[in-house]
Amino acid sequence: MSALILFATTFLLVASLGFQSLNVNKGHYVAAFLTSFLISGSNLVILRTVPQGDLLEIAAYMLGGPFGIVASMWLHKRVLGKKGHQAGRTS
Repeated sequence: MSALILFATTFLLVASLGFQSLNVNKGHYVAAFLTSFLISGSNLVILRTVPQGDLLEIAAYMLGGPFGIVASMWLHKRVLGKKGHQAGRTS
């Protein structure tokens, strides 16, 4: 069960970091602010789980990242990347 939790949490962390980077680069202030909560929450779960992880849990941790970054790129493009879409922008 903790391998699944690590995969999901790492996926969420890396997806949030990727989404955050795109938000910052494109000036989406509100989205960047809100994404920070996902990043810190995911980090807390990972930091409490990984130190006692076995090989399966470490593999799950390592696989969550690649899937998470690709998912964040896909999602950001569809949610905030449309031309003329100004949600979350203050400038």
